[in-house]
Amino acid sequence: MASEPSWELYRSYLSVLQEGSLSGAARALGLAQPTVGRHIEALEKSLGLDLFSRSQLGLLPTPAALELKPYAQAMGSSAAALLRAAEGQGDVKGTVRISASEVIGVEVLPPIVAQLQATHPELKIELALTNRVQDLLLREADIAVRMTPPNQDALLARRIGVVELGLHAHPRYLREHGTPEKPAELAKHALIGFDAETPFLRAASKALPGWRRNAFAMRTDSDLAQLALIRAGAGIGVCQAALARREPELVRVLADDFALPLETWVTMHEDLRHSARCKVTFDALLLGLQRHASL
Repeated sequence: MASEPSWELYRSYLSVLQEGSLSGAARALGLAQPTVGRHIEALEKSLGLDLFSRSQLGLLPTPAALELKPYAQAMGSSAAALLRAAEGQGDVKGTVRISASEVIGVEVLPPIVAQLQATHPELKIELALTNRVQDLLLREADIAVRMTPPNQDALLARRIGVVELGLHAHPRYLREHGTPEKPAELAKHALIGFDAETPFLRAASKALPGWRRNAFAMRTDSDLAQLALIRAGAGIGVCQAALARREPELVRVLADDFALPLETWVTMHEDLRHSARCKVTFDALLLGLQRHASL
């Protein structure tokens, strides 16, 4: 290796990986295309590796580029965390990155975040909405709302309680198709569920035999899309009971036959416990989510 590459070169490499072209990476980074090209050439020279090959589809990553990807992503997460920490020194100010599932991020967190920002106007919030469990130890996020108990050391974790999931439908759907009185009657209904096999789907099928992929009339791996389909009257699907109780357009069915509890936790890295920006955000999430779980 000729010399140790700078982070700037790795950043351009990651952007080309994501965008698939020099021009796309340049737009994403706010740089000139020739600059990104020089960064890739310099990184390849420094590492002694070919990272991309040209094709009609753009720049294709080589096996070496794909193997290096997770390490460069970890560097990127650490660099972003460093900037957030530097920005937030002192009073409650700077940026806090929160990881949460789609449904929690869209349906539960907005009023919590709005009140938090109103109380601390110099605080900036980044919401990373994904059903993938982001790694707090790699600083992919500062704080995470998780629906499973954390299993990593060096994390500060607080249990919110149990968020119950149940089967729900729109009143219009139930008027047109009837309300199932026992689980066996679900076979006559339009069911909404996941396309891919997931841990949740496996757990749900154990609690409710027959709740499986080939029984679903509508399949999507997006929790938000499933919720939207239920609200549109497309069929019967699973959603949080606390969400349904706050709006009359979601009616629970077979409550005595299907109830799936999900433990909810707020977690962050222990090193952030003395960070003013992270502490107030952690406490606000804890209080707001406890209220949600108690509905």
